[in-house]
Amino acid sequence: MSKIWRIAVREFVATVFTKAFIIGLMVLPVMLALGFLVGPRLFGDRPFAVEGQVAIVDPTGEVTGELRDALTDGTPAAGLADAIRRGRADVAGGSAIVEALAARPKLTLIERSVGADIEREKAWLGIEEPDSPHLALAVIHANAVEPRPGETTFGSYDLYVPPNQDTRAEIAVHQSLREAIVSARARTQGFDRARLNDLMTVPRVQSVTVSGDGERNTVGGFNFILPFAFMLLLFMSVMGSGQGLLTSTIEEKASRVAEVLLSAVSPLQLMAGKLLGHMGISLLAMSLYIGLGLLALTSFSLFGLLEPMLIFYLFVFFLLAFFTIGTLMMAIGAAVNEMREAQAFMTPMMLIIMSPWIFWTPISRDPNSTLALVVSFLPPLSSFGMMLRLASSDPPPPWQIALSIAIGIAAVVGALWVAAKVFRIGLLMFGKPPNFATLLRWIRAA
Repeated sequence: MSKIWRIAVREFVATVFTKAFIIGLMVLPVMLALGFLVGPRLFGDRPFAVEGQVAIVDPTGEVTGELRDALTDGTPAAGLADAIRRGRADVAGGSAIVEALAARPKLTLIERSVGADIEREKAWLGIEEPDSPHLALAVIHANAVEPRPGETTFGSYDLYVPPNQDTRAEIAVHQSLREAIVSARARTQGFDRARLNDLMTVPRVQSVTVSGDGERNTVGGFNFILPFAFMLLLFMSVMGSGQGLLTSTIEEKASRVAEVLLSAVSPLQLMAGKLLGHMGISLLAMSLYIGLGLLALTSFSLFGLLEPMLIFYLFVFFLLAFFTIGTLMMAIGAAVNEMREAQAFMTPMMLIIMSPWIFWTPISRDPNSTLALVVSFLPPLSSFGMMLRLASSDPPPPWQIALSIAIGIAAVVGALWVAAKVFRIGLLMFGKPPNFATLLRWIRAA
């Protein structure tokens, strides 16, 4: 046991106390911090000022006036009306109104006659005026405000824009024209548009989550992101150490260091020591990320949304996944002579391990589906599948958790048995890399 412990400490120290490990450990927190700080500035929906000229051909004689009134008399424009309609003003304490007013399109209407040459007007879009760019040409349909006799459907409009124009400018013109046409239809039918807006406006309220511990405001998207976060943490911890076990085993075999080690310890002791050492490395990294995650939840007053037992189950399923995948990685490393040869064995394993990412969304949304049950009890996917279900809004019953753990333990025993046989023979074998049939003969012969 002392030899196993010495090997484990050696693997742990040789990896942890290096600049590469420390830098790699801090990459994810730094990237997340930069994402929180820089992301909103890069991808945030900031107000965009739309200024320029819009030519309009209006055979109805109604839309132009409504659009001009909206742009000159202070009538709510499309952005403000949309903010009020969705209730953003109530939720944000009025800030949405300020943003919408700041982003109101400043359009200068250029009225064209009903008989205007449309092709000639399209050429007007290509004339550049830096101070007041030509944004669009709108041709209102004759039945946009009132249907034609004998018909019940309304018409719309045609919109022509210059090339390489910002999409937000086109959207602003579309919404302004829509508001103007709707207002013209309402006035023609004798309806009060302001009253119609009041009738159709239902502010969106924040829901309240009711649990056995009390009530709290619902945090949108939390229940959707949480399973992904736990599976990502589990995947990074397992695959990081698994890759380290594979690489170190191949390097020690290629440099003949393994032969020196085997003169002092048995293959099983060497394998156990390397496994325990890399397990400690993964536990250190995972503990750091969990601590940072809990700190972030506390800073955003979201700590109460996290079930503490999830952290316990994360460590349990990490151990099951690590010993299953890690031992198989070591077996592959002992069987081959270089990293290039390991790819033939790694590819099918990676495809299997990556499958929970494919099923992440359906399992999170329906954690009791047949797919979720199969993934939860199918090693080596069971650890990832069960963590997805545990972190979802509808956790599995205790008996399913216990069964998944029991299956995981059986998978660990089987993986250790197979890996020990391959490791014992393959670590001292050189030459042509084995195929799957050769590995099976090694397992039967050892």
